[in-house]
This record gives sequence, C-alpha cells and structure tokens, in this order.
Amino acid sequence: ALGYEVVRVTLAGNTRKVLQIMAEPKDGRVMAVEDCARVSRAVSAILDVEDPITSAYSLEVSSPGIDRPLRHEQDFVRFEGSVIDVTLKAPIGVAAAAGQVNATRKKFRGTLERAEAGGWQIVWSDEPPVKPGQRVSKKRVPAPLQALGFTLDEVRDVRLAPIVDFKGRAGKAGAAPA
Repeated sequence: ALGYEVVRVTLAGNTRKVLQIMAEPKDGRVMAVEDCARVSRAVSAILDVEDPITSAYSLEVSSPGIDRPLRHEQDFVRFEGSVIDVTLKAPIGVAAAAGQVNATRKKFRGTLERAEAGGWQIVWSDEPPVKPGQRVSKKRVPAPLQALGFTLDEVRDVRLAPIVDFKGRAGKAGAAPA
C-alpha cells in the first residue's frame, strides 16, 4: 500500500532471529535510506499487532542491492539483456553439455535472453574478457557463444551479476551493461 514491492523475506538465526525484508519502490526509483525506514515503521506496526514470530527477533529492511535476486517472471522481463549469475538445482548433465561444458557444472555467468522456444536462456563465452589497454589481434577468432535454456523451476538462484564500472573501464572492455 506504500508503493513498494517486496523482493524477498527471510527469517534467519537460531538464538537471535533476524527478519530480513528486501523491498524496492514500484516506480523504479532507487531505494533510499528514508524508504527503508518508512517500510520498517509500517512493517513493525503490523508485526506488533499480528505477532507472527513468537521469539525475540530483529527487523532489517534493505534494498535489493547490486546483486539483486531475480525471482519472478516480471524480474526476468525487466532485466532482459543484463549480465546475470545462475545457479542450477542440478548439474547441467552430459546431454546439455554436448562436450562444450563440464557436465557437472551448475554455475553460469552470462547475458539473460529470451529463448526461441519460450522461457529464458543465459548466453556466455568462456573466453576471458580483454583487459583495458590490452591489444587484440584482428586475426583472433573469438570463442563461440554458448547458450543454456532454463525454466524458473530448474534454478536455485538467479541474481544480477555484481559488475562495477570503475572510471568507465567496463564499457571500453566490451562488458555487457549491468
């Protein structure tokens, strides 16, 4: 009702519980400290009345941050074209690896794209990125791009890759936008 979307809620801790709420403004603004305080006050009031957690706990409200988790279909639509980190629930397997990737691999970093058959895919190259200022031969053949289609049920975790652009160098090196 305050104009924020809940990204994730977790209750962690054994002896001292911490209720962590990750939220962001629905209008696309960056979550400021004042926004966190506003959400915290509203949630605190509800928790005091409803009392769903019987033991002592602390409440933490934060923004999704640089490595924002992608949980819902609308997150994937919003961040299509961004560099993401994907962790699968199970290894890729021999059939999907097709000799190109280790069959036991579960973690990938690449660009999020729509798959032709529907759903989503991650596209990457295992070639190391070119360092700023490094000369590259015009005859050099780039490593082929690889793609892996996935469904939301097959992934354990999907996050925006925490890529920081210091002094504009990432763009010069050809890194995908974050």
